[in-house]
Amino acid sequence: MLNIAVLVSGGGTNLQALLDSEARGENPSGKIRLVVASKPGVYALERAANAGVEGVVVRRKDYASSEDFDAALLKTLKEHNIDLVVLAGFLSVLGPSVIEAYPRRILNIHPALIPSFCGPGMYGLRPHEAALARGCKVTGATVHFVNEECDGGPILLQKAVDILPGDTPEVLQKRVMEQAEWKLLPKAVAMICNGEIK
Repeated sequence: MLNIAVLVSGGGTNLQALLDSEARGENPSGKIRLVVASKPGVYALERAANAGVEGVVVRRKDYASSEDFDAALLKTLKEHNIDLVVLAGFLSVLGPSVIEAYPRRILNIHPALIPSFCGPGMYGLRPHEAALARGCKVTGATVHFVNEECDGGPILLQKAVDILPGDTPEVLQKRVMEQAEWKLLPKAVAMICNGEIK
């Protein structure tokens, strides 16, 4: 049984998808033990509490340097015996010490089909705005391992989502979440926990 930490920065819709998947018995080899938020008061912490999962806040601005923040985050993960780290809309960048401590054990969900519309600054609505501005007919989501390059780790799963006439970034974001993100992330986590992906 792998102990999972989910790192969040906002509402926690991907966290909820993971919790719901776990409740349905879709990940018998893993358990969400910890939710780490990058700031207090985010709704994701309420979702964690509702599911009986411990929630903690590790804020970048509480630390003098990125290295100190990484050390605090790593300490929190180690104290909870975390085996797998899932970035579900976590907006702080993980440093080398965290990445080295969890080789091929940190997953991220990105709201586009990598290598399109990814890299530094491409989060939230921005990938959707970029896809619409480019005139794309298809977008989607990608689950990938995290390495030192922003959105540059090996891809595990991708799912395409159609862009429809009249889409706004907000409408497209919701469709990508519903049709791709909330399906891909629980599937990828389960695949790692049950040993399908090494």
